[in-house]
Amino acid sequence: YAEFSHLYDKIFQRIFFPRIRQVIDELCIPPGASVLELGVGTGLSLPAYGKHLEIVGIDLSPEMLDKARARVASDGLDNVTGLHEMDAGDLAFPDASFDTVVAMYVMTVVPEPEKVMRELARVAKPGGEVILVNHFSQEEGVRGWVERRMAPFADKIGWRPVFDVSRVLVCDDLEQVESRALRPLGLFTMMRFVKKANAQHAIAAE
Repeated sequence: YAEFSHLYDKIFQRIFFPRIRQVIDELCIPPGASVLELGVGTGLSLPAYGKHLEIVGIDLSPEMLDKARARVASDGLDNVTGLHEMDAGDLAFPDASFDTVVAMYVMTVVPEPEKVMRELARVAKPGGEVILVNHFSQEEGVRGWVERRMAPFADKIGWRPVFDVSRVLVCDDLEQVESRALRPLGLFTMMRFVKKANAQHAIAAE
């Protein structure tokens, strides 16, 4: 991603930003809510959040984060209170820190998606939400055939074409409340989870 950081916005702004804005708008996150975005990259999504929200972003690439900080400064995004270099599988935040946790186009690129999901659940507040936008593979049809043929090249293309939804359904304290394919073509899915109200006690007991 260090080598890719200067091309990221040129390639992804037209393809992904409209979908990102659509998802964020439809979340209707209430004023004053604290939001954590994993894989914030160059901060492409940051202007889509309303100024009524408090945003924290993390990414593993310092080069990406430099561009995100420049975007925050140039766009006057004073509701972005922190951009941190951090591993999504080992978040340096206390339990129950955020009202909403967002991971868009992240789960198919991290080495241990199950570990990342557990971290998302941990840092979400009871009653808070965890939002994923991700590609999930199919077993059947032309799309499934193409995904299986692409799978051996995952290291070269930077993401896993074959990625089963079961890999993100690993947290007993998260209740899935929505799952829907996004336009165009339905190649990406938005999944919405709510952290159970008694989850904090379950974490404390472990």
